[in-house]
Amino acid sequence: MTKTSSAEEYIAQQRRTLASNSECGTSHYNLAVALLGQGQYDQAEQELLEAVDCSPGLAEAYVQLGGLCLRRGDLDGCLAWNRRGVKARPGFSEGHGNIGFVLLQMGQIDEAIQSLERATHFNFRYVQAFTTLATAYLMRGQVDASIEASRKALKIEPDFPVAHNNLAIAYMEQGEFAKAIEHADRAVSLGYEVAPQILTELDTHRGGKADA
Repeated sequence: MTKTSSAEEYIAQQRRTLASNSECGTSHYNLAVALLGQGQYDQAEQELLEAVDCSPGLAEAYVQLGGLCLRRGDLDGCLAWNRRGVKARPGFSEGHGNIGFVLLQMGQIDEAIQSLERATHFNFRYVQAFTTLATAYLMRGQVDASIEASRKALKIEPDFPVAHNNLAIAYMEQGEFAKAIEHADRAVSLGYEVAPQILTELDTHRGGKADA
């Protein structure tokens, strides 16, 4: 059975389940996730709305609805759905992480940091939240805190390129150019597009190892 036919069979199975029990929020959610995998976003959104209507405590469904809003560029909608998600389940780290990400996009740095710190508190292996938190700390000028958050991200996933990029910027801020070069090169080798002005600045310091 091919991957496509397997997905289609799973979708058909969920539809059969719902035909006999249309009030099952989990089945609506499972169907929605499968439809998202097929790129059927409008149908998936309808199923997610059914899921939270049937099961108001299904935090994952709120987060998925937020993701669909983000896909449309609707930051306010994404924020609202994720807030409903963490209201339904206060310890839901993904919801807090998404709230932090959106708030950072909106320029609300202090509020973003609060949400991202909650996300990493509830899930100490949430690499994306640690990385976004490192970015937020940099934006607030807390370079040491940013370095610590990036190191935690890399302890979880050593090849996470955004964390290496953040460390390159943070070490530049501290004047530790050998370390900055090391992490910038690592980010580039992992396929990350480091800002040209950073690479240009670091190129002027290549060869100096006194701060290594």
